[in-house]
Amino acid sequence: MNKILLVGAGGFVGSILRYLVSGYVQQLTKSAIFPYGTLTVNLLGCFIIGFLSQLAETRGAFTPETRALIFVGFLGGFTTFSTFSNEMTNLLRAGEQFFALANAGMHLAFGLGAVWLGRSVSYLLWR
Repeated sequence: MNKILLVGAGGFVGSILRYLVSGYVQQLTKSAIFPYGTLTVNLLGCFIIGFLSQLAETRGAFTPETRALIFVGFLGGFTTFSTFSNEMTNLLRAGEQFFALANAGMHLAFGLGAVWLGRSVSYLLWR
C-alpha cells in the first residue's frame, strides 16, 4: 500500500508539472498546429529517466520506494505519451500528415537521444 501511495503522490506532482511546462512552452511558441509543449515534456522526461536510471544501475542510488515515487509516479505523470498519441490522431484526422510525421520522428529520434544524453551526463558526473 505504501508504494501505491508513493506512485500516486509522484503522479500528482508530475501531472501538475506537465500541465505547467507544456502549457508554458506551447504559449511561448504560439503554435496552433504543432504540439511543442508535449514534445518538450516528453524529451525532458526522457532525459530525466536516462539520467536517473544510470544512477540507479551504476550506483544503486534508489530504494524500491524511491523508484516507485520517481520512475513510475512522477515520470509517469510528467511524460505524456497518451497525449502524444491523441495529438497524432488529431493531426492525421486534420490531414496534417507532414506535421504528424515530423512529430512522431522528433519524439522518437530526440527521445532516444535525450535518454542517451541523460545517461551520459550522469555517468560523467558520477563515474
